[in-house]
Amino acid sequence: MEQSRLDHVSLIRTLSTEQRSVLTKTSDVRGLRNLALHWGAIAVTGWLIAERVPFWQAVMVIHGALLMFLFTLLHETSHSTAFKSAWLNKAVAGICGFVIVLPPVWFRYFHFAHHRHTHVPERDPELAAPKPETLGQYAAHLSGIPIWWSHIKTLLVNALGWCDDAFVPRSKRAAVCREARIMIGLYGIVAGACVWLGTSELMYLWVLPALFGQPFLRLYLMAEHGRCPHVANLFENTRTTFTNRIVRTFAWNMPFHAEHHAYPTVPFHRLADLHELTRAHLLETERGYVRFHGKYLAGMSEPVESRD
Repeated sequence: MEQSRLDHVSLIRTLSTEQRSVLTKTSDVRGLRNLALHWGAIAVTGWLIAERVPFWQAVMVIHGALLMFLFTLLHETSHSTAFKSAWLNKAVAGICGFVIVLPPVWFRYFHFAHHRHTHVPERDPELAAPKPETLGQYAAHLSGIPIWWSHIKTLLVNALGWCDDAFVPRSKRAAVCREARIMIGLYGIVAGACVWLGTSELMYLWVLPALFGQPFLRLYLMAEHGRCPHVANLFENTRTTFTNRIVRTFAWNMPFHAEHHAYPTVPFHRLADLHELTRAHLLETERGYVRFHGKYLAGMSEPVESRD
């Protein structure tokens, strides 16, 4: 007899106190281990580019993808679940946000609003920019140009003290402004140092790789909620995508995305355990990103379901 499916609220209520304690336990050791893998891979690809090894231009693409997937680490630190130590979460978030030009304090408020109103039209800030519905829009989205413009615009608006985003508390807008000004100042210092030293390495180790890597992050992120119905059940409006260990490692296990939304305080290294408890109840899953995008392109002309 097939097991009846539970929604995310009912499923989480079935967890015992002991299960909750185990699932939500954070760890500096596990976080630092994954951090060493991620930052270590960036260091290796960066060294290969700097040494101009054969096919170093191709390495720039891999390097760029690794840089852009620092977004998933920024995301994890925004939940304070990458590490047990609060200062580590904050410090790593600052570094990742700087590299990908996404202010971490502002992003934290943006992302928490996304969790409060997941996939709810007019309320989820992630839906403020419409998802691609034509091939032209799809290509533009994957290019990364819209998101780069959005990040730069956010930084400038915040730095000027003009932030009026509803999800940022008024009492925190001064901090958001200060954060943006510090980031812009640091970008200026880095650029000025490169000009002073007469080096172009910044272009090959950061700027160009970031441009090459952004499409990979766009492809990945589209699968989290793309073409999911606008419903209340997080097991239905959020997708878990089954993929290989390499992607899971550098995405900080966020392919287990429905699980993450159902229980956001579970750290990345426990999401696979949570998946074992929720897998029979997930309504939106996909086996791989190629399959997801094939279906996404095929279904562009179909409206996304919306119901209470």
